[in-house]
Amino acid sequence: MGDMIRYGVVGTGMMGCEHIRNIRLLPGARITAIADPVETSLGWADSSLGGETPACFRSAEELAEKGEVDAVIVASPNYSHRTVLEPLFDRGLAILCEKPLATTIEDARWIVARADRHAAPFWTGMEYRYMPPVARFIEQVRAGRVGRLRMLAMREHRFPFLVKVGDWNRFARNTGGTMVEKCCHFFDLMRLITESEAVRVYCSGGQDVNHLDERYDGETPDIIDNSYTVVDFANGVRACLDLSMFADGVEHEAEISATGDRARLDVLVPPGDIIFSPRVPREEAKRVEREHVAVDAAAMAAGSHHGATFHQHAAFARAIRGEGPVEVTALDGLKAVAIGMAAEISAREHRMVEMRELGCD
Repeated sequence: MGDMIRYGVVGTGMMGCEHIRNIRLLPGARITAIADPVETSLGWADSSLGGETPACFRSAEELAEKGEVDAVIVASPNYSHRTVLEPLFDRGLAILCEKPLATTIEDARWIVARADRHAAPFWTGMEYRYMPPVARFIEQVRAGRVGRLRMLAMREHRFPFLVKVGDWNRFARNTGGTMVEKCCHFFDLMRLITESEAVRVYCSGGQDVNHLDERYDGETPDIIDNSYTVVDFANGVRACLDLSMFADGVEHEAEISATGDRARLDVLVPPGDIIFSPRVPREEAKRVEREHVAVDAAAMAAGSHHGATFHQHAAFARAIRGEGPVEVTALDGLKAVAIGMAAEISAREHRMVEMRELGCD
């Protein structure tokens, strides 16, 4: 490989282009191949490549066979991940596969098994871990700043799903469902912050506002656009996620609160502030502390994840070079998918779901 890591990108839609822009910020990195079956998507990549002219292919198989690459980013539609990954595993390439790892537990388990036998690094893309304010927040919670963690609350109030090629993201059969597609980020954060595993999940959710007037070959989209999800963890921590996909005008798109027996810690994205609120006797003044976590302007401008994609790529590059560990494994990806799948089942069947039902206890 030498000093230069040669990257291929499979899937050059919105997220693939974000990966391209962030790889270009890395020292010792070059994009030498891209692949997408849709001409329009390949055209989108041109505006992100900054004049670079990688080899263009129509499939992952072609890229794996003919592309001169050391590492591949998989940013193709969720339902295609297993098919796309197979030829890449066969070539022994370093792989970063976007979330969700797969749309079914079966496919996710297959990927985990292949990754376990794979000599090169395999990384599940989980950008939210790498937002600088969120990373600082996680570090402080795990260091004990709130005392013994007992409650973890997350809120994402945002805009509806964006337009994709062929609007494939309008149906749960293609995405795994909103609780897998969108919320696996948060379920991954829950596991990371609590340092425990999910035991049971209850989700109340529905499709109440978005995409109701859309039709695709006579079908109406079936994706959840709002929900409340409660997750019980094995160590006794309770976590909840409040999701709205029709809150376009909110100031803080994401908020996370960790409450322990000594304090509460909050992170707001944007603006990237951390707020520390220690417990005080009722008659005393509150002693709230605020910290702003700055994000590099170039990293912020290169994507829509508050600078996270760049920091994730820097860590992935270290793993490729043997200078650091794989920080988000295929197993992490499977477990996030499993919690999301449990939430989908819970919302649709109106019941609590034990993780052992999915073989993931």
